[in-house]
Amino acid sequence: MKKRLMILGASYSQIPLYQAARKLGAWTIAASIPGNYSGFDYADEACYVDISNPEAVVQAAQKLNIDGIATCSLDLGMASIGAVSEALGLPGPKREAAVKASNKWEMKKALVKAGVQTAAFYRISGEEELEAAMNRLPFPVIIKAVDLMGSRGIYRSNTKEEARFNFRKTMEQTGKDYCLIEEFIQGEIFGVEAMIQNGQILYQLPNNIEAFQGDTPTPVGHSVPFRHLKRLGTQICDQVEKAIRALDLDNCPVNCDMIMRGDNVYVIELTGRSGATGIAEMVGIYYDLNYYETIVRLALGEDVSGGFCKKEQGVPNLTHTLMSDRAGKVKEIINENPAADDIEDLSFNIEPGDSVRPYQNGRDRIGQIILKGESLEVCESRLREILAGIHLVLEDE
Repeated sequence: MKKRLMILGASYSQIPLYQAARKLGAWTIAASIPGNYSGFDYADEACYVDISNPEAVVQAAQKLNIDGIATCSLDLGMASIGAVSEALGLPGPKREAAVKASNKWEMKKALVKAGVQTAAFYRISGEEELEAAMNRLPFPVIIKAVDLMGSRGIYRSNTKEEARFNFRKTMEQTGKDYCLIEEFIQGEIFGVEAMIQNGQILYQLPNNIEAFQGDTPTPVGHSVPFRHLKRLGTQICDQVEKAIRALDLDNCPVNCDMIMRGDNVYVIELTGRSGATGIAEMVGIYYDLNYYETIVRLALGEDVSGGFCKKEQGVPNLTHTLMSDRAGKVKEIINENPAADDIEDLSFNIEPGDSVRPYQNGRDRIGQIILKGESLEVCESRLREILAGIHLVLEDE
């Protein structure tokens, strides 16, 4: 009898997870609100539920008698994964851990308690608390919603006037009656992807982040090996392990955002699911495995530790988000690049007739490139060559 896997989310980002589960022989259940989401076409069954509502997802999971629950590239269902895992006794983080991983206030408290290096912060509910916190923190600062995905509700503020404006904007967006103000650590952002099973951290993979510079830096690409691994690798691994233990995450992938300033590294935030913008593919290429299949097997309780036992250097590779530099309606997509062994993926999620705009966030993504090579420098050179062969023909709307 096929094992039944509930996958939270049905967007294009979750499609590789559905494909991996089907390849492994699992019956897939797409849990999502109704909508024209492409992931439904890849699932064996649909379950219409608000994945941000843990109790509703628990009820659906019990009714459907699932054997596992998973997601990727999506924060929205993190609390629900914890609630279901605990209620049904399934592999996955417990409810309290998942709540900490999906609420930046609970997360920051846990990190500080465990002695993790992270930015100074205050919880603020009103103008008076905002003013008091601004007098304690150096500028610039970050105003940050605790419950939103990606970079929504997060704004860098260089002055008190900007902070007051951004506080009001954040409070309009958040579903909470509070948000955070925290020190903005100026440095180089990077990521760490990891996985933990039965209390054992199976691997940690620090990676370079290509960032889009908006209100806050937003990842639009990742690459390995990490440029500063020899100098900072031990400190990074120590801080990430402390952060994972602080949140009590277990039986899940881990996606961690960090920043480097001088010889110190700081944890920005982490969560118990795999990262977006090609991170799962990056991990898979580096370790020579299908990482989506590993996530499925982990969620179904199989031992996945063997995939990360390689001692030698992994395969250098990079991911890059394709974006438009101007607005318009797509008339033609020109790709002059022939298929090649080093191109793992060159794909578009737009077609003629679609509207595009200059990149501001992940919703403006028009495609992706994933490359592997003999070194990171070779990959970066090859990326520039490939980008020169891609052209969008746009017409004004």
